[in-house]
Amino acid sequence: MDTYLVGGAVRDQLLGRKIVERDYLVVGASVDKMLSLGFMQVGKDFPVFLHPETKEEYALARTERKQGKGYTGFVCYAQPDVTIEEDLRRRDLTVNAMALDNSGKIIDPFNGQQDLKSKLLRHVSTAFSEDPLRVLRVARFAARYHYLGFTVADETITLMQEMVVEGELENLTADRVWKEFSRSLGEDNPEVFIEVLRKTGALKALWPDLDKLWGIPNPEAHHGEIDTGIHTLMVLQQAVKLSQDIGVRFAALTHDLGKGLTPQSKWPTHHGHEKSGLPLVENICRKLKVPNQVKRISLIVCEYHLHCHRAFELRPDTILAMFNKLDVWRKPDDFELFLLSCEADSSGRLGQENSDYPQANYLRETFKACKQISPKQFVEQGLKGKDIKDAIDKAKVEAITLVKKQKM
Repeated sequence: MDTYLVGGAVRDQLLGRKIVERDYLVVGASVDKMLSLGFMQVGKDFPVFLHPETKEEYALARTERKQGKGYTGFVCYAQPDVTIEEDLRRRDLTVNAMALDNSGKIIDPFNGQQDLKSKLLRHVSTAFSEDPLRVLRVARFAARYHYLGFTVADETITLMQEMVVEGELENLTADRVWKEFSRSLGEDNPEVFIEVLRKTGALKALWPDLDKLWGIPNPEAHHGEIDTGIHTLMVLQQAVKLSQDIGVRFAALTHDLGKGLTPQSKWPTHHGHEKSGLPLVENICRKLKVPNQVKRISLIVCEYHLHCHRAFELRPDTILAMFNKLDVWRKPDDFELFLLSCEADSSGRLGQENSDYPQANYLRETFKACKQISPKQFVEQGLKGKDIKDAIDKAKVEAITLVKKQKM
């Protein structure tokens, strides 16, 4: 019975990255043997155990044979005669197919160390194509290790493209797709995730409304980058600088979906794209089972981002109406995420990356002024029911007007 540290822990140790979790592989053992040593079995599809003291995961070495479609149709063989090399062969990338034994020796049958030096993400074998989820995983790894200069090997890109053409991604469930999207959005370079998906055709297969944005022009006077797809990724990059919130980053991808519906005869203008984009945001959120909080931020950013950009031009009563629609009174944290998203949209344009966005602070100040108004004073005046609401609204409009005068 031999135990090895495997997978991401070995990869990140060689890269000098912080190891978040450690996974271990056991060769030459059986389920009964592991249970007799006090391990607790937790794996459903194949034998995985928790160490009795550290609670770290230990899996029996196994081989897999594809039987059926998708990423669940595998027959697993996990017996004491499975070797370390056989187990590593079933893994996705060479940089993930290395093991470290107790003496510190690295077992590397597929040249993962060389690919680390070459900064390449390369598939171990053609068995890679048996699991469609790996298309998204590789794109996520490309985003994670972009800062180190990693790229996806050409032959792996080709294999991923073939998987897309063969319709393998149709077998993925919504929760698994969203998990990869959300984890990738949490990286420092999530735009690379989208770029790899586009290059392989996976974005068109999974999210055609987003893929469609490339090639659709914006007015050059406001968008030096012109292309809506390029602008979308620039907004995503700015969102990363401004916030770690997944909602802000996802809103960057959804805020201009409506431009994909603009008739070509109307290009490069996109009047009304905010409203027309709402059903597309609803659709992708439903398709991927996006969490409600993320969905809400995406919808309000899609519908009201131009209101925010034009804040200084809006009448005080229009600002109040927007505040009511955004439900800022009950959801002030969401309002802040909305403002950050709009700032990312503004700075996500060629030549505007470092520009100020005073609209955000203006709206923050008007919101603060409105919050100072209490119903109590109107109740004390003897007002009731609708009269109280009307008086509060009037007072808020006056407060917004005062802030606007101070800014002009």
